[in-house]
Amino acid sequence: MQTFPMILLRTLKWLASAVLAIVIVAVLFIALFGWNWLRAPLERQVLAQTGRVLSIQGDLSVHLGWPWPRLQAAQVTFANPAWAAQANMLKADEVALSVHLPQLLAKRLVVSDLHLVKPLVFLERHRDGRKTWLLDRQQQDENARIDIDRFTLDQGVIGFDDVASQTSLRAELSSLAKRADDDATPGVSFNAKGKYQGLPLVAKGTGDSVLALRDDSTPYGLSIDATVGHTHVRAEGHITSLLKFSAIDMQLALSGDNLNQLFTLTGIALPATRDYVTHGHLLRKGNTVRYESFTGRVGTSDLSGWLQVKTGGKRPLLTADLVSNRLTLEDLGPVIGARPGKVQSAIKAVAQTGAAGAVTPTSKRVMPDIPFKFSNWDTLDADVQFSAKSIRKGSYMPLDALSTHLSLKDAVLTLDPLQFGVAGGQLVAAITLDGRHNPIRAKAELQLKRLALAKLLPADQKGVASSSLIGGQIKLAGTGNSVGSMLAHADGSVALLMSGGQISQMTMEKAGLHLWEIFRLTLTGDKQIKLRCAVANFDVKAGDMHANTLLLDTEVTTLLGSGHIDLAQEKLDLTLTQKTKNTSPLSLRSPIHITGNFAKPVIRVDQNRMAARALGALALGVINPLLALIPLIDAGPGKDSDCVQWLQGKK
Repeated sequence: MQTFPMILLRTLKWLASAVLAIVIVAVLFIALFGWNWLRAPLERQVLAQTGRVLSIQGDLSVHLGWPWPRLQAAQVTFANPAWAAQANMLKADEVALSVHLPQLLAKRLVVSDLHLVKPLVFLERHRDGRKTWLLDRQQQDENARIDIDRFTLDQGVIGFDDVASQTSLRAELSSLAKRADDDATPGVSFNAKGKYQGLPLVAKGTGDSVLALRDDSTPYGLSIDATVGHTHVRAEGHITSLLKFSAIDMQLALSGDNLNQLFTLTGIALPATRDYVTHGHLLRKGNTVRYESFTGRVGTSDLSGWLQVKTGGKRPLLTADLVSNRLTLEDLGPVIGARPGKVQSAIKAVAQTGAAGAVTPTSKRVMPDIPFKFSNWDTLDADVQFSAKSIRKGSYMPLDALSTHLSLKDAVLTLDPLQFGVAGGQLVAAITLDGRHNPIRAKAELQLKRLALAKLLPADQKGVASSSLIGGQIKLAGTGNSVGSMLAHADGSVALLMSGGQISQMTMEKAGLHLWEIFRLTLTGDKQIKLRCAVANFDVKAGDMHANTLLLDTEVTTLLGSGHIDLAQEKLDLTLTQKTKNTSPLSLRSPIHITGNFAKPVIRVDQNRMAARALGALALGVINPLLALIPLIDAGPGKDSDCVQWLQGKK
């Protein structure tokens, strides 16, 4: 009687013989007939799983190995879904790939090496999100894709279409032959064209021969020269994992018309600028991308420093430290929505049309009126330090330096502090723009500290005043999507004070229309007189600045003003009256009206009052020539204003 161990041993021997026989039969079958018999079952299986046709018209071979058997097939096509514009996703003279067999048995296709000979590859994304490279029947399961580690080809075409994002690209790739005297590793060259996010794209470059799509350990050498819209990109260095960009180490040069156009490429909302050029070192480690040691220019202003973007939070965080050694003031115009040459073009437009009233055409406005693109503010947070060590002297504002801390958090933009060196003094501001609301809610507080009046005056009027210092405070809050519209709806106050120094007597006598003094100073020459104080105090309501106090007090004359300034229409309506402190024997004393607009103020005397004085003098002259002087005498005496109380804010 046979024991159990003997029975088990005989069974194992029988099984081993059967398996060996099967293997021998399979080997003989493959040796006689090859692997082409597998084509039809493979095609049927792919059709059943994907609903798409796989066609292998050439020979099929399998090189067995564990766990990576390698398949090689000639004249291969794989169809696209019926909704796609292109009939086939893949057409190649030859396809060779190594498949991870355990993953395949788990219904996941993982390929370590894919080599294509003369392939045509077309990938498409439908408006509803379906993707041709997803292999489930609905093309919506992100897990139903081929995971490819490394990809090589000799030459071919790769296309990508995404109607929803207005992207359509075609790239021609070919291998670079290695010369006999060249020690470099052979690589691949490419040329691409089409459109990306609606912008025209042209690109060319070279890379390593093996495209490491998912390899997180081997850097891939890449050199690229591309133009997208008006943005030019040149980069050279290494990228680890072409699909995930897990690490980057490249020299990067950028140039373009406007930094905010980079939003299409980066998804980062940068401010509007003039044309720019920059070159620096681009690094990525983990979830941080850093552009460091860069130098360049924006407009005519130099710019250097570093910036980085860190992901992984609620939204990306942009941090930067930027420095300009010499800033051109006009280059800041686009940042606040000003058009190029804004002030000069507005003045020129008014001069050509002769318009001096309300300003409605955009070409005649002085205030920045281009809307902020605040819809992108909630795409990132930012913490930026910016400083300009010196500022090129502008034609209308003597700025010396600039520094600011910019913060963007939850779509709320703040500049605090924003500091300018102005006319030997300082302008310190805190500005908040709340982009969570449409229109934007804005608040601004500005302090003027010891601004020298003489430095604020045009070059041809430097002698009008000297040594006078200006200080003050401006508090405004308003709504609007541009600086101009914010001011047009602003509420708040404006208070400016000036004290000390001297002012041209000729200027003040002209303001008083004191003809005798003007004549005398013309003969003897102008001289400086004491400027006691000046006060400008406005209440601002719905964009209308109402003058509570307008005062200019000197040794000889006090000017008092009234009226308002319409910020919405950029319209002036102010009246100045004179109170002379000395008797003037010959004066056409009359109110002075300041009208027109910001681009072209109009200063004129009250012609009716002057005519009345002249007619009075003429009538009295008929009776007695000496009586004709009576209407022209300004008897005075105006009183000194209590400047101390004005300067202390007690009036």
